[in-house]
Amino acid sequence: MGNKIVTARELAPKTMLFEIEVAHIAERGQAGQFVIIRVSEHGERIPLTIAHRDAERGTITLVAQEVGKTTRDLNRLAVGDEILDLAGPLGLPTEIPAGGKTVVCVGGGIGNAVVWPQVQALKESGNKVIAILGARTQELLILEDEITALADRVIVTTDDGSYGRKGMVTHALQDLIDADERIDEVICIGPVVMMKFVCKTTEPYGIPTQVSLNPIMVDGTGMCGACRVTVGGETKFACVEGPEFDGHVVDFDELMKRLSYYQPEEKLALDRACQCEQQAADRAVPEAS
Repeated sequence: MGNKIVTARELAPKTMLFEIEVAHIAERGQAGQFVIIRVSEHGERIPLTIAHRDAERGTITLVAQEVGKTTRDLNRLAVGDEILDLAGPLGLPTEIPAGGKTVVCVGGGIGNAVVWPQVQALKESGNKVIAILGARTQELLILEDEITALADRVIVTTDDGSYGRKGMVTHALQDLIDADERIDEVICIGPVVMMKFVCKTTEPYGIPTQVSLNPIMVDGTGMCGACRVTVGGETKFACVEGPEFDGHVVDFDELMKRLSYYQPEEKLALDRACQCEQQAADRAVPEAS
């Protein structure tokens, strides 16, 4: 089958990093692109961004946060296990300036897994990179060391002030703007509401801002239509025409409504899986004599 897991480690509670042997994607993947995986025969297809790739080792790195049944099943895999299906690279890569630009990469939560390859590609092209990494708490902050090793400057924010600067990523971004820091472009990935307010922060200053809309993707081929977004008054499909778009013309309010469409079905699938596991555990317990 292939797609063997060679590294599996916990980055934060319910968030796992996997390094997987899949040479053809490791050779061709670019920053911003993603893969579609299916964990098992009866599992659903889900998109995950290529967080890192090593062409020499023939591996790619994926980061998965447990939010539903499929990511729960994925995060239970270990070194030596194999993923049933893994297709990619998919989507359009991040548009990387040729060099000499100052780019601010803003990541929130699991979005830091997308910032990592973007920072690497930007630096390899000769750009200056400032990374703003946000999380609700220090415990949930991921990939700080990996990004710090690449970026020219890293600013960490936590909602509760348990680490770095207390506040939102938008506060740190506004401070850079107010300090007259040269910013040629902002690239942002994280919760949709975060991306919305990053764009509201940069728009008055005319700072070009790319956002990654991979949180809405489902099938990854454009066939299901679940990832329809309105960009500049036109309907776009995030998985085949993105996942990155000009954030200043994205209809974020519509996007946030669409994100909630499948929540009842997702909850039902997870509840059923938990119930089945509990029933199996109960049957395994020998009856008291």
